[in-house]
Amino acid sequence: MTFQSKQPQLDAPEQENARSVVKIPRAEQWIMNPSTEGHAYQIMVYEPAEEAPASGYPVIYVLDANAVFGTMVEAVRLQGRRPEKTGVIPAIVVGIGYPTEATFSPHRYADYTPEATTEYTHQPDGTPLPPQGGADRFLQFIEDELKPRIEAQYRINRSRQAIFGHSLGGLFVLHTLLTKPEAFRYYIAGSPSLHWNQKLMQTEEEAFIARLDSDPIQAEVWIGIGEQEKIHPAGNNGRALGLTERLSSVNHPGLTIQFTEFEGENHVSVLPYLISRSLRMACHPETI
Repeated sequence: MTFQSKQPQLDAPEQENARSVVKIPRAEQWIMNPSTEGHAYQIMVYEPAEEAPASGYPVIYVLDANAVFGTMVEAVRLQGRRPEKTGVIPAIVVGIGYPTEATFSPHRYADYTPEATTEYTHQPDGTPLPPQGGADRFLQFIEDELKPRIEAQYRINRSRQAIFGHSLGGLFVLHTLLTKPEAFRYYIAGSPSLHWNQKLMQTEEEAFIARLDSDPIQAEVWIGIGEQEKIHPAGNNGRALGLTERLSSVNHPGLTIQFTEFEGENHVSVLPYLISRSLRMACHPETI
């Protein structure tokens, strides 16, 4: 990891007026192009200053990293300093973003949706929806290309890998759980867009439940959503709660799932609360 070189000494007036870019400590980024068809990704990685456990750091893969990476890193960096107080140990954070200064990229529609929607044709501003339906290709990129690179460069615990996604990213998290549950140990879905591919997700859910009898898994799932999202016609609060109840009723010993509706929060403001709370699930001390 590279660090900024020591700056030359400046006189007091010069120091007072000097300006520089604010950087996230101990974080770096690079462009990564998939070996198959697709667009480029901006990969962002934070490595803790604290020494790694003997088994390696937990690792959290964060979608929509242009918007969420900084918040996740600061939560991990602050809480990981005092595990005995916070219940959170230091962790690697891997952000998967896009080479743009915009908060979100239209490529997320393709990356996070299992198939193109037939129910929606335009975005809220009236513009046509970007291409969709590339979730399986995106998951293959994570599994076959990104994860091996992270595992080669950082000391991580492969049995303690988490994925965090919000909105369409939350949909992708749940699609991954239902179709490839062995990919991660912890699944954190914020305000998942369960209205997007309803029929497909129902089919995936049924297949997932059916396979649990013969194919045991180890997965912990947290779905969090803002209370104020109830007013949205998509009805995702009820959809998320229903999914939680159905998966909980299976009583599979390797699967735990919890649902939290954050009082007073909306689709966007819920993010910091979910990030902070989910760390105690994905980054708890190994002795707990």
